[in-house]
Amino acid sequence: MSEKRRDNRNRILREGEYQRKDGRYRFRYLDEDGKEQNVYSWRLDKNDPMPKGKKREPSLREKEKQIEADLFDHIVTNGGKLTVLELVEKYVSLKTGVRHNTVTGYKTVINILKKEPFGRQRIDKVRLSDAKAWLIKLQKVDGRGYSSIHSIRGVLRPAFQMAVDDDLIRKNPFEFELASVVVNDSVTREAISRKQERDLLKFIKEDKHFSRYYDGIYILFHTGLRISEFCGLTIQDVEFEEMRIKVDHQLQRTSQMEYVIQQPKTESGIRYVPMTEEVASCFRRIIANRAVPKAEPMVDGYVGFLFLDKNDMPMVALHWEKYMEHIVQKYNKIYRIQMPKVTPHVCRHTFCSNMAKSGMNPKALQYIMGHSDISVTLNTYTHVKFDDAKDELLRVVNA
Repeated sequence: MSEKRRDNRNRILREGEYQRKDGRYRFRYLDEDGKEQNVYSWRLDKNDPMPKGKKREPSLREKEKQIEADLFDHIVTNGGKLTVLELVEKYVSLKTGVRHNTVTGYKTVINILKKEPFGRQRIDKVRLSDAKAWLIKLQKVDGRGYSSIHSIRGVLRPAFQMAVDDDLIRKNPFEFELASVVVNDSVTREAISRKQERDLLKFIKEDKHFSRYYDGIYILFHTGLRISEFCGLTIQDVEFEEMRIKVDHQLQRTSQMEYVIQQPKTESGIRYVPMTEEVASCFRRIIANRAVPKAEPMVDGYVGFLFLDKNDMPMVALHWEKYMEHIVQKYNKIYRIQMPKVTPHVCRHTFCSNMAKSGMNPKALQYIMGHSDISVTLNTYTHVKFDDAKDELLRVVNA
């Protein structure tokens, strides 16, 4: 009978366990493909002390226990040897029919991972603490904002979940509440007050240069249209007889300066938005004053866009964002009481808030806004303050 193998502390070693001359332990086993694999540790048992100067890691027998469980559950050894970058690239390659903005977001995350040591880390080595530490580093060291990190995590979390579903890893290290790890430094986009809206529109209407944008900005403040929906409007989409705006597409311009027509943001985005007489008058003036281009631009079969730039191409979100930026800058140079930042999305916020404060049925408001979930209408786009709550209380009590 052969003598049992022992370590330098006279402990019996199990099958597959060895101790090297330098004192480090090794466990040799066969993976699910029948290939020989090795794991190492400076400790045999979890109660063993770590040698001085060595980085703490699980003991050999803790690793053996995990390997046994992984083999039982058919978890692929070493995460299929995929790196974080390779996993994300695989995940992205399987996403088809996505919007160009989403594709751009995927490319951004991949480019970040190509430059980061984290992107070269093997997926089975990524722990919850590693994922958190990397996102914290993106904010504190690299200076990335919360919304940017939110988008990055929005790609990595489903990518790692795919790895879990494929039995490459056991847990998703990105399955945590982001706000508990990274400081939310996002600037809340507040609706402006009714008085601010009136003052701004009056200023635009009376300004010699910016008055040309009055009708368009008035429409944004009084319809709640998304700016991409607004830019995509054609003459045929404004139905004066029915006093409504047909919204069934949006206009986008890609980073490659290509114009594309897409479906609205959600299925609920396909809708008819009612017009007031004032909004209809704005559209009539826009159509009447619309310069006839040398050649009507066509984007994916759509023609007759209401707003064209100096190159006879449809205006996009960036145009209106810049117009509003310059308008507010000029306003604030003239008036002591400053106007806050106003963007097309602030116009949408303001419309929704005004309608909510006026008592519009929430479901009707949800339809007009094109929200798929009413919680978005109630929680995200309505800004109710103390005075609003006080007025509403008095209204109900005195009703």
